[in-house]
Amino acid sequence: MSTNYDVIILGCGEAGIFAAYELSRLHPELKLLALDQGSDIYHRSCPIVAGKTRECVHCPVCHTMCGFGGAGAFSDGKFNFTTEFGGWLTDFMEPKQVMDLIDYVDSINVAHGATDQVFSTETPAARALASRALAHDLHLLQARCKHLGTENNLRILTNIYEGLKDKLEFSFNTEVAQIQRDGGGYRLALAKGGEVACRYLIAAPGRSGAEWFSNQCKALGLELLNNQVDIGVRVELPAAVFEAITDVVYESKLVYRTKQYGDQVRTFCMNPYGHVVAENVEGINTVNGHSYADPALRSENTNFALLVSNRFTKPFNEPYRYGKHVASLSNMLAGGVLVQRFGDLVGGRRTNEHRMSKSFVRPTLTAAVPGDLSLALPKRQLDNIIEMIYQLDKIAPGTANYDTLLYGAEVKFYSARLQLTGELETALPGFFAAGDGAGVTRGLAQAGASGVQAARAICKRLAE
Repeated sequence: MSTNYDVIILGCGEAGIFAAYELSRLHPELKLLALDQGSDIYHRSCPIVAGKTRECVHCPVCHTMCGFGGAGAFSDGKFNFTTEFGGWLTDFMEPKQVMDLIDYVDSINVAHGATDQVFSTETPAARALASRALAHDLHLLQARCKHLGTENNLRILTNIYEGLKDKLEFSFNTEVAQIQRDGGGYRLALAKGGEVACRYLIAAPGRSGAEWFSNQCKALGLELLNNQVDIGVRVELPAAVFEAITDVVYESKLVYRTKQYGDQVRTFCMNPYGHVVAENVEGINTVNGHSYADPALRSENTNFALLVSNRFTKPFNEPYRYGKHVASLSNMLAGGVLVQRFGDLVGGRRTNEHRMSKSFVRPTLTAAVPGDLSLALPKRQLDNIIEMIYQLDKIAPGTANYDTLLYGAEVKFYSARLQLTGELETALPGFFAAGDGAGVTRGLAQAGASGVQAARAICKRLAE
């Protein structure tokens, strides 16, 4: 590995990948380096996903979260064409520009094997669903959605990697200890020793590097805006309960404001016929969901997250630590992910193995330990979740059944956001920030779009 580069991309998740793609396409002569603390796409292997263990073994670097493709590599690959959710890029640029970037990222995915099938909320059936939801104060967010599928998502990323690996330098299993200013550029001190320098830096640290990146920004004197943390559960129930919704709108984002507290609760990451999976975030076991495009890999259940948004005010300024602490409580009780039947939660009873054995709904995450979510999640969040489940039951009868399963905790961390220009440049010249880890996006589509935007800004400077 050399020591001096024109551009260094910190992180090989969705934002970093598309930044690398655009830079190498527009300026193939540039000396580019992309760093990641994880492995390349061929050597990412979570022991749980591989079936070697039922519980997280706390790998030094999490293969689920780190490496080429980032946290999205093992997701079920929902690509949403919208500015209504999935990030905050419209805070920095016009909605049309954001949508053009999203469409461009999609075209690259399609060129590397993504599907052309799009689920729309503009069909008569989808509009009827939105109207029915509104009758119960549930608001269906509008978006076109592609479901790439967990297995197809990996294939697409592999194809992109094959197209990029000879056009720039990748350095995997490389942890950056510190970002330093270096004259008119930047120098990165590597954890295993040595340094690399560049004129332009695109920081795309991903979710796993969010807390580290926040600390780096503070050390560089960059002002951060405190973002929210979402805390909730993953719901699993028979697929038939939600078929009338998921057959119409694959990724149904339903938002509700509770009457008891006035808090916002939303469905997130809907996985028809999917599987609940454990996820490691910096040593904390949280829960997530997958779904496959191949019918042979599907289950009989649908799962989705119910998340309560928490935004804090001064003097508290550590929502990331707060979310990790809540998740750690369920880890303490269950040794990992905890699961409880909805009827037991409402009735004030702990779900145990005997009660679970009588459940009509069989958990797809068999490693989850039956327990009591009320001992782990704050009362306010649980009250909001229970109210939301009863509300969803009005448009999807059966949601509030006794045997509906609730896994906890599901926590979505939002990185502290920097003050950025419309080109996603920080207050430090030549230092750009993109993706989920920089707090400007929350999903595949806008993360990829942010990487393209930062890359184009650098290309524009080079052309001047």
